[in-house]
Amino acid sequence: MTVSAFVLLSLLVGASAFVQGAVGIGFALIMAPVFGFVDASYLPVTLLILMLPLNFLVAWRERRTIDRNGTRWITAGRFLGTFLGMAVLFALSVRQLEIAVGLLTILAAVVALLSPPFAPTRSASLGVGLFTGVTETSTGIGGPPLALLYQHAPGPVLRATVATCFLVGEVISLVILMIAGRVGQGQLLAALYLTPAVLLGSMLSRTVHSRANGPGLRMAVLIFSIVSGAALLLKG
Repeated sequence: MTVSAFVLLSLLVGASAFVQGAVGIGFALIMAPVFGFVDASYLPVTLLILMLPLNFLVAWRERRTIDRNGTRWITAGRFLGTFLGMAVLFALSVRQLEIAVGLLTILAAVVALLSPPFAPTRSASLGVGLFTGVTETSTGIGGPPLALLYQHAPGPVLRATVATCFLVGEVISLVILMIAGRVGQGQLLAALYLTPAVLLGSMLSRTVHSRANGPGLRMAVLIFSIVSGAALLLKG
């Protein structure tokens, strides 16, 4: 990778970390397509590693608002989904999975726009965790389903709960990927070099996260979901 490419990638990583720190999602939605264009071999391992410090910092910052019951059920589904994600990773091409995830994400966002407010139920949390385990393990993208589940929750609850679920799920996925021999030195080095940008973006998000709440946050979540789904569909 050239120096100019690395600088540009660092800027994008920092900006994506800022967005997720402020809103609750966004890092993988922005960076997964970017990594796909730069070098698809970075997916999903480098993306998952970079999200570890980001989600830890967000979860710790607003830890008192975590929906612990929802987190438990999402994590249970996430654990099962990880193994399905590995099966999908070996069975399908990345492009085929991107198309499926893109279509489902757009559909979920449109339904959410038309649906009345609701609280996350046990069955919904389990199902979202299962779906997220499949998609994040295979592509690194898992934010939209979790964000849609908590779209009507207060901003701190959304950010803290989604970050906690991400953090636990990313550890599970990385362990399984490592056992399967899918973690390489190049992916680890790329994550190491880009981690400072993640930390900087996360720290800067502290200046605005308290103002990201209510209807504006919900609309941002839905827009992120639709745009990310469309980007996956249009990616060549």
